[in-house]
Amino acid sequence: MFRETLSKRGVRVITGLGKYFQQIDKNRNGFLSQAALKEALKVFILEMPEGDFESLWLILDGSKGDKVDYGEFTHAIFGEMNEYRKAFVRKISFICRSF
Repeated sequence: MFRETLSKRGVRVITGLGKYFQQIDKNRNGFLSQAALKEALKVFILEMPEGDFESLWLILDGSKGDKVDYGEFTHAIFGEMNEYRKAFVRKISFICRSF
């Protein structure tokens, strides 16, 4: 349900959410707390009933460590990249390493 809601909101909300996650990750460890995720959803007007949020959190926090890896979050929500996007990322990574 959350994935469907995000897809309806468009690319700007999705990329904005990603940038917001990076901003609130003060210690740059790549993890989000439950409170941080809840706040991000509030900022982007993606709030949901508490029961739905708890279900989402249980899915995302597979290790039960009370934090979610941002990379795992994006993979869970957006799924696997298609081959075109993977090739594009590889090209960009190669270009960036050249500098």
